[in-house]
Amino acid sequence: MKSTKTTFPITEVREQFPALARMYKDKPVAYFDGPGGSQVVRSAIEAISAYMERGGANLHGSFPSSWETEEIISEARLAVADFLNVQAKEVAFGANMTTLTIAIANALGKNFKTGDEIVVTEMDHRANVDPWIMMAEDRGLTVRWVKVDTETKTLDLSDLDKQINDKTKIVAVGMASNAIGTIVDLEPFAERAKKVGALLVADAVHAAPHLPIDRNRQQIDILLCSAYKFFGPHIGIAAIKEEVFKKLEPYKLTTSPSYYPDKLETGTQNHEGIAGILPAIEFFAGFGEGKTRRERILSGLEQIEAHENNLAHRLREGLSAIEGVTVTQAAANVPKTPTVAFQVQGIEPAEICKRLAEEHSIFAAAGHFYASTLGDVLGVNDSGGWVRAGLAPYSTEEEVERLIDAIKNL
Repeated sequence: MKSTKTTFPITEVREQFPALARMYKDKPVAYFDGPGGSQVVRSAIEAISAYMERGGANLHGSFPSSWETEEIISEARLAVADFLNVQAKEVAFGANMTTLTIAIANALGKNFKTGDEIVVTEMDHRANVDPWIMMAEDRGLTVRWVKVDTETKTLDLSDLDKQINDKTKIVAVGMASNAIGTIVDLEPFAERAKKVGALLVADAVHAAPHLPIDRNRQQIDILLCSAYKFFGPHIGIAAIKEEVFKKLEPYKLTTSPSYYPDKLETGTQNHEGIAGILPAIEFFAGFGEGKTRRERILSGLEQIEAHENNLAHRLREGLSAIEGVTVTQAAANVPKTPTVAFQVQGIEPAEICKRLAEEHSIFAAAGHFYASTLGDVLGVNDSGGWVRAGLAPYSTEEEVERLIDAIKNL
């Protein structure tokens, strides 16, 4: 995405993240591993601690700590509803996106039969691929793959009408590549899915920290994301359209609730983690403008996106100028998250990350990042995958220059 000038309250933002004070090898740590899990905002840490210090409790009790737990969950649902533009009663929590997707896939599979079809993509994280494939194998469904164009680093939509047809029941697509940052245009998938009566399942785990999401406007039936990617705790989130949620029959205990969203939340939830969701979402709204929380979230995200894209533009530019460095990215006119995947000729990605940490106190990760099919298609898995550097609201120009200089020194 093209670089644009913006004024961003970077000092104010960084003060909200205690982890940024960490030192390693006598240098301040520069965190570029956000795509694998962001640092946690102080207000979320404090909310988690406060819940546990005051005395937690399970639901439906006749005493204050139980009522407080129910209120915390209710407030978290309302915050997610504003974050994703959904109804609070459509929001369910779980251990993580993968666990929720497996449960949803198994529940939906009860209604499918041999000969039905599902569609997945070569670009996606396996969490939005394997749950659907496993269900398809159990039910005798046909799996169709939307391929990646290896030249453009985008999904090939040339035969989408054939891939998504009258037999299609599920179309599972990631909103953005967690490996190389390509932002996927959901509109063709949504329009085609609606035309044939299929459900559109969108993985927003990587997109949620960087992009405004409007599940209804984007015609998504099932949306999944995780709070630990947007400055909160390890909690998975599913936002399922009410008409779909009503009919969903998850595997659960006979004594568990049969009403939604609770019927998808098997077992006792991570209440202290859920307490951290509201503050994490309020972080976005905290430096935004508007009359409603939704408006402030969108305004905050706009500022974040501009800041991150400025840094990502510089990082891509700086790395691409280094001899022996190959950046895997779509063309400049293709929208991307601030996630940069690259390789250095003659040096294994894991070795690069080790040297970045030990010599420069830069934390970045190596591998295929569970987008293993994309790694196979682009031919990087045999050489250890990529080095992935992700930018966050707390990232600075100085840190970007540190990383560029460190790669030059290799």
